[in-house]
Amino acid sequence: MIVTTIGFSKKSLRTFATALQHHQVNRVIDTRLQNTSQLAGFAKKEDLSYILELLNIEYLHELSLAPTEELLKAIKQKEVSWKEFETTFLDLLQQRKIETKINDWVGDKVPCFLCSEEKPHHCHRKLVVEYLREFDPRMEIVHL
Repeated sequence: MIVTTIGFSKKSLRTFATALQHHQVNRVIDTRLQNTSQLAGFAKKEDLSYILELLNIEYLHELSLAPTEELLKAIKQKEVSWKEFETTFLDLLQQRKIETKINDWVGDKVPCFLCSEEKPHHCHRKLVVEYLREFDPRMEIVHL
């Protein structure tokens, strides 16, 4: 079972769309707290939803997969370390019991968990998919 992740920062629309198509993604799960910012370019909710519709890819915005506003602010302003962010965010995912929705998100689809970060190394989307894999070890994670 393939599960992918992608960040849209520093990607052209062509690169973004080609990566999704190449990996046969048919559901994008937006893990951002805010998905309407002008800074998001083509990844603003309405634009992204339209682009994905043209590619025949389903779009879901899942706030249960986003950090809280306070936690997001703390990591951006370097008030917490990555390790502290990781621990707090994983606790949050556990409290939200996101594992109960694995079948809703994955099921018979090739999902792609989306956020803004260019690379997954210090990104909450990586934490989300690794957390979910603990409940379904069949998941093979591919970062696009």
